[in-house]
Amino acid sequence: MTKQQEYIRKPEWLKTKINTNESYQSIKKMMRENRLNTVCEEARCPNIHECWSERKTATFMILGDTCTRACRFCAVKTGLPNELDWNEPERVADSVAIMGLKHVVVTAVARDDLNDGGAAVFAETVRAIRRKNPGCTIEILPSDMKGDYESLFALMDSKPDIFNHNIETVSRLTKRVRARATYDRSLQLLKRVKEIAPDTPTKSSIMVGLGETKEEIIQAMDDLLAHNVDIMTIGQYLQPTKKHLSVERYYHPDEFAELKKIALEKGFSHCEAGPLVRSSYHADEQVSATAAQRRIKYMQGYEKQEDKQIDITFFE
Repeated sequence: MTKQQEYIRKPEWLKTKINTNESYQSIKKMMRENRLNTVCEEARCPNIHECWSERKTATFMILGDTCTRACRFCAVKTGLPNELDWNEPERVADSVAIMGLKHVVVTAVARDDLNDGGAAVFAETVRAIRRKNPGCTIEILPSDMKGDYESLFALMDSKPDIFNHNIETVSRLTKRVRARATYDRSLQLLKRVKEIAPDTPTKSSIMVGLGETKEEIIQAMDDLLAHNVDIMTIGQYLQPTKKHLSVERYYHPDEFAELKKIALEKGFSHCEAGPLVRSSYHADEQVSATAAQRRIKYMQGYEKQEDKQIDITFFE
């Protein structure tokens, strides 16, 4: 199979049913009216219809729609970014309320032009969402902020429910796949978060199909665990355009099932692995018991029971 054929032809298990129902269309219309960006759209996520229409989750992309990096796997446009929009946090929070989301992921384009990498806007967005949507759990997925750990303190002060930062691929392939980011710096960022906020779950993701070996994937698992990461997601890389990196091979669902089994046996508290899994896939199931209890109180009308442990699988 040639590279061109590989780009055009995909296995049957990668085909998804598109559900552009009224709920999905109304959400998309609201996003445009509020001048909001979502990584669901920008990164062409295959799960957008499930998340928006069924699971009541969404991933907002703040700090504009133009990234200062040009990673060879990513569909988000690259160039000179716009000025910061300090009204964006309130618009995101209002949209979360209108959509009735139970879990929201806040990510952003890389803003290497900013001294803090956008941490201040990130933190204000978390606070605005929490203020207007007290029952909604919040996950943040920032860039490595160029290793500026002072900015990390400011960001974690907003108290997100999950901190997510993706290593994206195995160590050997990082230089070819990612722009400006390094494998070790991403691991250090995740470790620092745990030192700052020990009770906050940390999470990372890798794509497969870029030429990595099974041994390298397992090594990535060990590296994440060595840096106190709690949650891992593993998904198939899908080439967004002909200009991006080619897919080396497609993993079978059984292979993903095996990788998930290995990850859980190694000690991750939660692992999502599958052909269409992305970093925020089923993210609402990965929050801590404390965050889940808050969601029960505000979004399902249950009284908080401090002496009762909440089973996260309740939300599946």
